[in-house]
Amino acid sequence: MIETYPTADALAEAASHAVSARLAEALRLRGRAGLVATGGRSPGPVYDRLADADLDWNRVIVTLSDERCVEPDDPASNAKLVRERLGQRGGRRAHLLALWPEPESAALAALLPFDAVMLGMGEDGHIASLIPGDPGLEDALSTSDLTRPVPAGLGKPPVARITLTLRALVDARAIFLLIAGETKRGVVQRALAGEDLPVGRLISQSKAPIRIFWTPDGG
Repeated sequence: MIETYPTADALAEAASHAVSARLAEALRLRGRAGLVATGGRSPGPVYDRLADADLDWNRVIVTLSDERCVEPDDPASNAKLVRERLGQRGGRRAHLLALWPEPESAALAALLPFDAVMLGMGEDGHIASLIPGDPGLEDALSTSDLTRPVPAGLGKPPVARITLTLRALVDARAIFLLIAGETKRGVVQRALAGEDLPVGRLISQSKAPIRIFWTPDGG
């Protein structure tokens, strides 16, 4: 289940092709495509390549798996990362549906099921901002709502956040989990063995197969 790539560049190349293929299929079959982007280190090189994909980006809507409640130009902003890396060249024509300061619930609901979801994972097994230690975690893992607030004090940096819920993620047509380093591979293996972690809930409840892209490089 875990696909191994020798370098971060090789992972980025493979992941960008996989995501663009899903978006192209959605455009062909349904006339529009919905992509869930994510923050962190691993996705940046994927976005650089994806921005050059031969897609009708005018019909692609990009939203975020989660967002930190910071100013749009703050380095911690996931939307800033997406604008600067994916929002270049062809990708600049995509529409970005932000989660903060106010998630557009009706617009998000209209995108379901998402055609492609990109996710990273923390060493505690969190995905999006479904973070162990959050008093509201179980609710975010079980609610039928699409988004939930996350209080400050969790994650890095420890600022307040907005996250997509598990329900919003597991309905996706395709999920791509990007991880690097031996520690994170071990976390996924523990989840696959049954440990109750947010990433394990994602894997067990996803309606579509999850592709896990892993490299020892950069962990």
